[in-house]
Amino acid sequence: MPSLMRYLFIVSVSCVIIFIVFYVFNFGGEQGFQRLNNSDTLMLSQVCISFTSGKTPFLWRNKLMIYETSSCKEYLAQSHYITAPLSKEEAEFPLAYIMVIHHNFDTFARLFRAIYMPQNIYCVHVDEKATVEFKDAVEQLLSCFPNAFLASKMEPVVYGGISRLQADLHCIKDLAALEVPWKYAINTCGQDFPLKTNREIVQYLKGFKGKNITPGVLPPAHAIGRTKYVHREHLGKELSYMIRTPALKPPPPHNLTIYFGSAYVALSREFTNFVLHDPRALDLLQWSKDTFSPDEHFWVTLNRIPGMWDFLFHVKATCHT
Repeated sequence: MPSLMRYLFIVSVSCVIIFIVFYVFNFGGEQGFQRLNNSDTLMLSQVCISFTSGKTPFLWRNKLMIYETSSCKEYLAQSHYITAPLSKEEAEFPLAYIMVIHHNFDTFARLFRAIYMPQNIYCVHVDEKATVEFKDAVEQLLSCFPNAFLASKMEPVVYGGISRLQADLHCIKDLAALEVPWKYAINTCGQDFPLKTNREIVQYLKGFKGKNITPGVLPPAHAIGRTKYVHREHLGKELSYMIRTPALKPPPPHNLTIYFGSAYVALSREFTNFVLHDPRALDLLQWSKDTFSPDEHFWVTLNRIPGMWDFLFHVKATCHT
């Protein structure tokens, strides 16, 4: 009898410990106010049964992955997604997001949830080199949202190469083809996270009155070599990287002045149409294919073409007459 009591005591204590660990992993932080639902109770019971039968229980730590065994409706409810515009101002100023990712599904899922709004539109580019499991998880998540989709073409992205810029451009092309009247396209990487609400972002962008946000400067000394010499992408099984060659590049097309700035920008819809169709933009893209980190000079250079603002304003006015 003492041995039986001791066994029951150990099992009880173990179940309590497992419950605490499960609660901390799955209901900490912003989910700390959620109550245990039936599926959570069932999972705890299964853990205790596994333990008492001598099997090692497996705790699914990522609450955001619950959608794998539940409906989209349940996933949206459990993850507290916003399913209706929070203001008329936001509803009338939809945004387009470009999300370039390659790993760490947990981080992507949290970023997506943080920036998600039903009136916005989301294009997600997954690195072609990513694992099948990662690609499948992203595709399954996006299938729950009518305003989110995978890019129509995927690049094997090399850091610092033209493939990174092409990933953004694939999404821009997809977004431009949609009838959704989005106002600005904002590109992100998988490790980004917003510091402002959607409404604050909208109000900030409205203050630019259709102008782009492409911060940049004339080439600093350390960056001159990025467009002076020919660079090549090396796509390896274990490691991908850029190679700088001794070959010199010709001058930029159309006598463009090259600027360097942030690869992460906010672009008006009129400007994205210019990027996709204007000969100056197309020729600069072609010239940039063997430069280093072309996403850091492509947007900012095009946006600083003399008369660009007047040109885009004229295009916008023509489209509305």
